Amino acid sequence: MMSELESPVHPPPRRSVRGDVLFTFAIALGLYVAWLVRDVLVLLYVSALFAVVLMPVVRGVQRIRIRNWQPSHGVAIMIIMVALIGGVTGFLILTLPPLVRDITIFVQRLPGNSPAYIQKLESMPLLRHVNFEAVEVKLKQDTAQHVGAFLSSVSNWAAKFFEIITGIVLTIYFLAEGEHVYRWVMSLVPVARRERLDETLQRAAVRMGRWLLGQSALMLTLGVCSGIVFAGLHIRYAFALAVLMGAFNIVPVVGALVSTSIAMLVAAGESWEKVLGVVIFELIYVQIENAFLVPRIMQTSVDLAGTAVFIALLLGVSLAGAAGALVAVPSAVLIAVLIEEYVIQPRVAVAAKPQAVP
Repeated sequence: MMSELESPVHPPPRRSVRGDVLFTFAIALGLYVAWLVRDVLVLLYVSALFAVVLMPVVRGVQRIRIRNWQPSHGVAIMIIMVALIGGVTGFLILTLPPLVRDITIFVQRLPGNSPAYIQKLESMPLLRHVNFEAVEVKLKQDTAQHVGAFLSSVSNWAAKFFEIITGIVLTIYFLAEGEHVYRWVMSLVPVARRERLDETLQRAAVRMGRWLLGQSALMLTLGVCSGIVFAGLHIRYAFALAVLMGAFNIVPVVGALVSTSIAMLVAAGESWEKVLGVVIFELIYVQIENAFLVPRIMQTSVDLAGTAVFIALLLGVSLAGAAGALVAVPSAVLIAVLIEEYVIQPRVAVAAKPQAVP
């Protein structure tokens, strides 16, 4: 006979087949909806990640003290945005007028100077065997097709520009209200797992902030070195090209290739010797960066191997294009921290646990 202090043992509730089917259907429907709005989800992810990366900069601005005044969180965000917009505006004011003037003069003189340009191209060692007359005839025949492709590319660039503006607005929103959004998301996590996940994400945020500092140092180094070399080679727009080299270096490997191609294109309009100088500089700098700068700046900041960075870039470009390449390294840092916490550490803890003596 069961005593009064003992409680009956209830069997665990049986899982119904209908509930399993409904749960599977809900998961499939959620994945399908996520696939339909994948562009929006990528934009939200990129904006949120940039907000996390820029948060240490906001906190650094908040530490500025002028007598008894100290900027608040919103004022610090405004100062950073004004500084960025002012820097971009100043760069465009300094570089666009001479660039537009030279392009206008080049287009006006192109019909009369095309034989001289073709002769200059034929004098280059790598282009001596190219039939430029056939290329010129082909370009004249396909003028209408090129114009249509240019117009379609303009519309595509307009859409990309709108996405960039939307991403900037979302980044500002996450910087201003990110703490509330983060706490709301964490409230969806079970209480037993919330504290550990919070500590893990905070540790990942610190490492991602260090990535921004390390990448900024690499960008500044490349920009200064490029400016000195381009000015020494007397390449036109040396200052603008140096700024582009440093700014594009925020995307490892890919950004350097794009900016170097632009510098080579500008140098090709003057002489092939300058093109060769740009190529030699880039080859030497890449070796110095990979052998000396990256191990001491990036790996000490984010603790990621060069192979992991390269694989992350490939995956980011294949998944989301330029935006994926831009956030590939911070995403790799986040994944590495999660793997260290939830995959590696539990095994270490189990192995280190002393066995009970029978």
